[in-house]
Amino acid sequence: MNLSEKAIHITPSLTLEITAKANQLKSQGIDVIGFGAGEPDFQTPDYIKEAAIEAINKGFTKYTAASGMIELKEAICEKLQKDNGLTYDVSQIVISNGAKHSIYNALTAILNPGDEVLIPSPYWLSYPEMVRLADGKAIFIEGKEENNFKITAKQFEESITQKTKALILNSPNNPTGAVYKKNELRKIADIAEKHNIIIISDEIYEKLIYEGKHVSIASFNDKIKDLTVVVNGMSKAYAMTGWRIGYTASNSQIAAVMSNIQSHTTSNPNSIAQYASIAALKGGEGIIKHMIDEFNKRRVFIVDKINKIKGLKCLKPDGAFYIFVNINEYIGKNINGKNIKNSVDFANVLIENANVAVIPGLPFGADNYIRLSYAMSIENIDKGLNRINNFLNSID
Repeated sequence: MNLSEKAIHITPSLTLEITAKANQLKSQGIDVIGFGAGEPDFQTPDYIKEAAIEAINKGFTKYTAASGMIELKEAICEKLQKDNGLTYDVSQIVISNGAKHSIYNALTAILNPGDEVLIPSPYWLSYPEMVRLADGKAIFIEGKEENNFKITAKQFEESITQKTKALILNSPNNPTGAVYKKNELRKIADIAEKHNIIIISDEIYEKLIYEGKHVSIASFNDKIKDLTVVVNGMSKAYAMTGWRIGYTASNSQIAAVMSNIQSHTTSNPNSIAQYASIAALKGGEGIIKHMIDEFNKRRVFIVDKINKIKGLKCLKPDGAFYIFVNINEYIGKNINGKNIKNSVDFANVLIENANVAVIPGLPFGADNYIRLSYAMSIENIDKGLNRINNFLNSID
């Protein structure tokens, strides 16, 4: 069968492979500790669930405008003004089925075949695949560990070619938790303005910052704002991962193209989730603070404990809920008769011998690392890390 060449070259998710192994062991009654969670372990707050139930009871179950409800767009505009100092008209907001969908809409709207998209590495594993699906070419810029995995403006400028169309910037970052500071963003913005490069600014972890303050790159001046597609959503800050509401704020031309694309692909996002999102944006600051405080306690605990395990080391992340752990000391070694060639081998050894599931760094563009999520109780974090520690101490 002659299938799409573009589609068949999209790589399968290594995270799903590890998750499948973990689930198989669990089905056999084996207690597996999984550090793979990409979502808060908190429940969606009651006031948001109640708003959804009210919407159902009132019959708000019909189609909305393809790009989302005006009322939710207005709430998003208020949020962007209050939190980020950004002023947008409702016509510049496109509400989609999660932030991932928003990013794909943006890439589809701006890319022509062969256009290059710069992606700082380590990166969220879906970025390069979405670029390829949108007929672009992913070009990676390495963020060094000694610079907290962040790229510099100099690296950005040196990577620009005549084919460069956009830069995907993710702060706070998945998988590293790195947060770009205001002065770092300003320098990157200057380069983008100089070369007329579009910035897709993925700010989905915006609320989950423990050191410093979130700054949107679009907030510096009108020129960089016009070049930026701000991406955000409800998943992380409001523990609404399954509700699938993301959104973009951009210049009117890009917004109109994204709206047209969405009208012919998915049409509107779930109407009930949109009503719930209005309620979410209008309240819940205390609930968000509680969640951040809990994540921060776990962050401090997990970093301290990992850095005491033989052969492992990690930086303390400034945001999100991930730890990116350096496993370089184990690459090339034999563990229980298995040669550890990369992070996938190391992850497989941990799940097979310690009953702990971690995510390999390979799909994030950093093969000497593993990603651990601390979106789980401190008790389970402690239990899982004790297993890793005991296993690594048992090998020669």
